[in-house]
Formats: sequence, C-alpha cells, structure tokens
Amino acid sequence: MQEPFINQDGFHLQIEKWQQIHPGLRAGISTRLHGSSKPPFHSLNMGLHVNDDVNDVITNRRQLAEHLKIPLEHWVVGEQVHQTKVKSVTAEDKGRGALSQQMAVPGTDGLITSEEGLLCAAVFADCVPLFFFDPTTGFVGVAHAGWKGTVQRIAEKMVEAFQKLGSDPSNLLAVIGPCISQENYEVDEHVVRYLTSDEKETAVYEKGINQYFLDLKQLNAEILLQAGLVRNNIDITKYCTYEHKELFFSHRRDQGRTGRMLGYIGYQP
Repeated sequence: MQEPFINQDGFHLQIEKWQQIHPGLRAGISTRLHGSSKPPFHSLNMGLHVNDDVNDVITNRRQLAEHLKIPLEHWVVGEQVHQTKVKSVTAEDKGRGALSQQMAVPGTDGLITSEEGLLCAAVFADCVPLFFFDPTTGFVGVAHAGWKGTVQRIAEKMVEAFQKLGSDPSNLLAVIGPCISQENYEVDEHVVRYLTSDEKETAVYEKGINQYFLDLKQLNAEILLQAGLVRNNIDITKYCTYEHKELFFSHRRDQGRTGRMLGYIGYQP
C-alpha cells in the first residue's frame, strides 16, 4: 500500500491525495523540525501542556499556520483526556485551545467540522492520529487515540458521529497516522484484557508471561472495519514515531520529556 503521508519540506507531512480531491483541504501532521523550542522539546514542539516555553510553542504554531494559510486564531484543539468524546465544531469554536491549553474544548479527543476557515487539531507523541474525510458531505475530522482511546473505540465513536451528520460509512475515508509501532510498544495484561480474542489475534504478539506487543495501527484499522468502513478506504502509514527519531517526538523513546507533533485537518478560508 502506498504511503499516505508525503514529506515535501520536512516541516510537515501531508495527506496529498485528499488535498488533490479537494484543493482547499489541508490535512497532515507536523514533524519535530524547523521550530523554536529548546531541548528537550527541540524544535517544532506543538504541545502547550509539556512545560515548554509557551511563547516558543505559539511561535511554532504560527509558523505552521502560515504554511497552511489557516490563521492560528481559527484553530480548534481538544483537551485530550484519553477518552472518546467527539465534538462537531463550528465558527463559534474558533481559537479554542489554539493559544492556551486552558481554553481547549474540554474532555474532547475527537473533532469534526465542515466549515471553511476552521482547522481541527490534536497533538501526538506515540498515540495514534486518526484522520477522516467524507468527500460526499464535506465533513472532516481528527481524533487522538492512545491505548485507552483505542480500546474504548474512539475510532468507532468518530464514525458514529459522522453518521449523525449524514455520512455513509462506506463513503468515509480514513488515514491512520504516525504513532509508535508494534515492535516498540510493549504492554501488559492490563491493556490487552480489553480486547476481544479476534482483536488479540489481529493486533497482539505475546512475547512472554504478561508481556505483549500491541499494534495500535492494526487495532484501529480493525475497529474502523467493524464500524462499516471499506478496507480500500483505510490508509495506514509506515512511519513510526519511536523509530524515526529525526522526524518525530516519542513519549516512550524520550522517557516522557519531549515535545508533541500536531495532526490537523480543515479547509482554507
């Protein structure tokens, strides 16, 4: 399967084929390169909640906003609490979480919109960025799926939210973005106990007693299929945040002291 993310300048990776379907659409994820943050957040840190200098983070975000031609004041960011709340956002939500973590959409890990000039955004450093695009209705969305959000099926919650907005799951396109890969993500029984036997067979490799390697990408793909998406409409990146250290922050690799990438999707004004 062809890699869905195209690296044009090292600054951010774009879902180019979606942008070709709709030229005004901007969808992708930032890298760690070409920013203002200092170690250990060097350099394009997009997270306001990691004890980085807030001014540096806002400078980084404005730099990406200029590239996307969607003003930072038009971004919407969820609080991201590793749960499954999904919110459909409108022009009234512009700026929430863009300049201040305290102003983020509370208790929310998934965002959906169809409005021009609005960018849905979420931050990541090993968790799974899930991107959605319905070419028929025009609705787009992004979700933050760590292991908790994944096993609580935020991918399915996103599909259900699209359905309530008029989308047919068979028309919905999804991309599973850069996150930690299975070979670098060891978990214990506390995590895998939430999975069905079929999901364990698909996404878990048992290494030993209470030692498992979890494939978050494959597990989210399986949940999307169960939610009604067509396999050909699900693209999965080959990028691993843990392994590709020159491009990405990784919470596990960097032992918690690191920055965040920003996954984004929205329409230029």
